[in-house]
Amino acid sequence: MDTITIFIIIAISGAALLFSILLFLRKRRNRPEDIDLMEGHEFEYYCAELLKKCGFLEVEVTRGSGDYGIDILAEKDGITYAIQCKCYSAPVGVKAVQEAYAGRDYYDRMVGAVLTNQYFTRPAMEAAKKLKILLWDRGYLEGMEEE
Repeated sequence: MDTITIFIIIAISGAALLFSILLFLRKRRNRPEDIDLMEGHEFEYYCAELLKKCGFLEVEVTRGSGDYGIDILAEKDGITYAIQCKCYSAPVGVKAVQEAYAGRDYYDRMVGAVLTNQYFTRPAMEAAKKLKILLWDRGYLEGMEEE
């Protein structure tokens, strides 16, 4: 290979690397600095915006107290959801699953879910399976952020 060909290959590789870095930084800039530091209501509104971005309709954050354990009501593809949001610093336990279960029935929704910045304890996963509650953990949340 001659010098010009080598130079062109290096230039194209450098441009591709620069483009990848800029794309990564752009995604980081559009994301909150740290969801783990959000206050409860802030996290609920953040999750509501993510749900809208992912195609959910009629997304509504419920009132803070007396919400029967449900923070967000939404609909997607004709399926209605009752969603409990938990912004925790530790794994989410059974109580959140129970709240989503009770709230799903209270709001007469088809699906109940718990959405968190963390992961779930084994008992929470077992309860969710038995009660038919969706568990959307940190990985799911990050996937929503990337859509």
